[in-house]
Amino acid sequence: MSESPLHRLAARAGVARDWIDANNRPQQVSDAVLREVLAGLGHPAGDAAAISASLQTLAEAEDSEHLPPLLTVELDQPLNLQRYFAAGSPVRCELESGDPVELSLDDQARLPGKLPLGYHQLDIDGRSFTVAVAPPRCHALDDAVEAAPARCWGLSVQLYSLRRPGDGGFGDCLALEQLARSAAERGADALAISPIHALSAADQRHYSPYSPSSRLLLNSLYASPAALLGERAVRLAIEACELQPTLDELEQQALVDWPRAADARQRLLKALYKDFSQGNHPLREDFDSFRLARGEALEHHCRFEVLQFEAMERGLGADWRNWPEAWHDPYHPEVEAFAAAHPSWVEYHAFCQWLTERSLQRAQEAARSHGMAIGLIADLAVGADGAGSQAWSRQDELLSTLTVGAPPDILNRAGQDWGISAFSPEGLKRNGYRAFIEMLRANLAHAGGLRIDHVMGLRRLWLIPRGAKPSEGAYLHYPLDDLLRLLALESQRHQAVILGEDLGTVPEGLREVLADKAVLGMRVLPFEQHSTGHFKQILDWPDNALATTGTHDLAPLAGWLESRDIDWYHRLKLLDAPAELHWRHDRHKERDGLRRALEANYGPLKSNDQVVDAAIRFVGHTRAPLVLIPLEDLLGCVEQANLPGTTEGHPNWRRRFAAPVRDLLDDEDAARRLELLAQAREQAWERDR
Repeated sequence: MSESPLHRLAARAGVARDWIDANNRPQQVSDAVLREVLAGLGHPAGDAAAISASLQTLAEAEDSEHLPPLLTVELDQPLNLQRYFAAGSPVRCELESGDPVELSLDDQARLPGKLPLGYHQLDIDGRSFTVAVAPPRCHALDDAVEAAPARCWGLSVQLYSLRRPGDGGFGDCLALEQLARSAAERGADALAISPIHALSAADQRHYSPYSPSSRLLLNSLYASPAALLGERAVRLAIEACELQPTLDELEQQALVDWPRAADARQRLLKALYKDFSQGNHPLREDFDSFRLARGEALEHHCRFEVLQFEAMERGLGADWRNWPEAWHDPYHPEVEAFAAAHPSWVEYHAFCQWLTERSLQRAQEAARSHGMAIGLIADLAVGADGAGSQAWSRQDELLSTLTVGAPPDILNRAGQDWGISAFSPEGLKRNGYRAFIEMLRANLAHAGGLRIDHVMGLRRLWLIPRGAKPSEGAYLHYPLDDLLRLLALESQRHQAVILGEDLGTVPEGLREVLADKAVLGMRVLPFEQHSTGHFKQILDWPDNALATTGTHDLAPLAGWLESRDIDWYHRLKLLDAPAELHWRHDRHKERDGLRRALEANYGPLKSNDQVVDAAIRFVGHTRAPLVLIPLEDLLGCVEQANLPGTTEGHPNWRRRFAAPVRDLLDDEDAARRLELLAQAREQAWERDR
């Protein structure tokens, strides 16, 4: 049977009609869903005429000799340019260093593999483009710990959960700095943190760190102004705003009250900016140089923040897609005029970004200077809010009418819609991967590592038309080779290790490809079972993935053992009786299986506390080159940071630790488990060397 025009269009646009689900069963996307997804990609497919026109447009793009603005190639490998140039063509090259190089294409129209690592400008027959020459792999963990090879370990933490005197109701970069010092002093090599991407300053009801306004900038609520401007300046600003009673109240709460805490922090930051902007502040030169260096990305974000406040004041809402047409374009004269009419407001948001970046920089410097081989591991969200700053400023590179999610699987029978926008593969290519490169650079600027959430997105993403059910989506393929080369290049430049969160439905062969590029996968203890209740033995864990006892989407071990997560779903009426019964039955088998696996290595375990101790030792003894333990498991907490599939009922992204950060690792349970972990890592190193 010949392929229909609709199906040909989907194939050319990179949309997969056929796919394999989590149960290894073949599935097929309906024609109706294909039409919607294709429309979201900019390829109308509503009828035969539209499909024909879209096919012709794609065919013309594919058949043309249009030269992309950027091509990637691996170091020492030739680059085939036969499609664009004749064999033997002379090549004028300006290296990234500025040095000129004269080359010529070989008899197969290939660029010889003689260029060094970096981004180089080439001119052939009067046509210019960039070649990104990438290393064969990312900066590996072995590179990071070359001076002191060992089995590394570290901690993971939700930044807001930290507590320090004077924090205003949530953890910030100063608390992070204190934790980094404390963890480093105890031998940790890494401190993985939750995403600190910029959220909407105007709409603080949306505070999930995985639904950012922009992955190019930072959440300015996490700034530590006292670290830069001095405690006296902060104290005077608090007094001037009469904020102290509010801050005291917020600090006493067990959960973060994000709207109130954000409002208080913004009032403080505005008062500090007012003082900073008057007269010749000693840090003014540093701020000005920061603003100049961050360039257009920072300027656009700051303008967006001001526009968003104004739009909400006018009753137009926070979503730029509902604003006046002129405001849709970052370069429109009306946007330029509005920014020019409100220079201090634009500068205020730049001031907040400056404070935050310098605060984060201090935390990373504290981690490294106190002995961490890696230091901070930043977390890169898989997408950005389609209504936010990054989607507004990079409209040709983000798909604002499609959202990212996951198809139905064993744990989520209805599928998932994460409500965020993804990159457009075609838009990335058209713009020389600008949005991808700038995003990597922004997130690697002050980190020794980067965790890529849902790393499968480098190959494919499940995209859902806005308003559709999660099951009514399709997989869109991405240019994996180009993205991995750029990732390797930026990783090596920033001397940062790369971690890939590869949990869920992983395309066949992807883990092997990532391992070849020195991207560490992720293995989570509750998931490492051959079958329900039959846990993998210590030496069965791979040596190309990090090992951990849990993630922010799981109940901590102590809570997992008590089925606290299942209890929450029952309380919120999110499970029917048969599903709950089945889940509880499986959890009982899993608990018994985990205990058996642990007791086989460490002897009888009489309490859940001892099970947690043994579990931390267990992952420490694996061959994983890096072990990360969530602070919740060190402390024996039972409640999780986020309950997947919920937006109300469970306090997602709000839980705080009871003890101040300076005392956390001195907690009796935490101190004992840290010692057990360090010993296990040393023993694993001695065993495997």
